[in-house]
Amino acid sequence: MSDPTDAGPTPVVKRGREVEYEPVDAASGLRKGVLLDASDGAPTFAIRRFELDPGTEVPRHTNAVEHEQYVLAGEYVVGIGDETHTVSAGDALLIPAGVEHWYRNDGDAPGAFLCAVPNGDDTIELVD
Repeated sequence: MSDPTDAGPTPVVKRGREVEYEPVDAASGLRKGVLLDASDGAPTFAIRRFELDPGTEVPRHTNAVEHEQYVLAGEYVVGIGDETHTVSAGDALLIPAGVEHWYRNDGDAPGAFLCAVPNGDDTIELVD
């Protein structure tokens, strides 16, 4: 029989209208909304939603943690290491910790993607 005092995290339903989007300093035209993270009781991962306006360029950078991404909308270019990929809705990406990557939306439509990362600190370093 399980111990009711060890029930784990409390379920959460967060409505889309509750998510606040903020500009990301690294690139004009890039916004981030935190869908769920440790502050919501998520024990392991955070899920974030990013929006890239047409013409947005996110500079080459690295992160201290891995990223799993799922493209929701639009078509845009992602550089990962030495490879360049055009991605669109339904595509999924794995960007390992420490690997250089960047984004560019050359299209006329906004792009959007979900990004799952481990909870905790993430150091972002811009690469010249």
